[in-house]
Amino acid sequence: MAQSLHWQKSSFSGGADGNECVELAAANGEPLLRESDEPDRILPVTHHGLAALLHHLRANRP
Repeated sequence: MAQSLHWQKSSFSGGADGNECVELAAANGEPLLRESDEPDRILPVTHHGLAALLHHLRANRP
């Protein structure tokens, strides 16, 4: 990725600092995910796939 991305930490990751977070960014309007302990491993996702993931996480939140 040649462009600089602004990564946002997921609220599902809790409030503590550390390397156990899921982060979200966008490139050309398309969502990207990464895990903070492997920042070079970026997963492009579709808007539908991201919505399905968030729905699943909310439905199964403790």
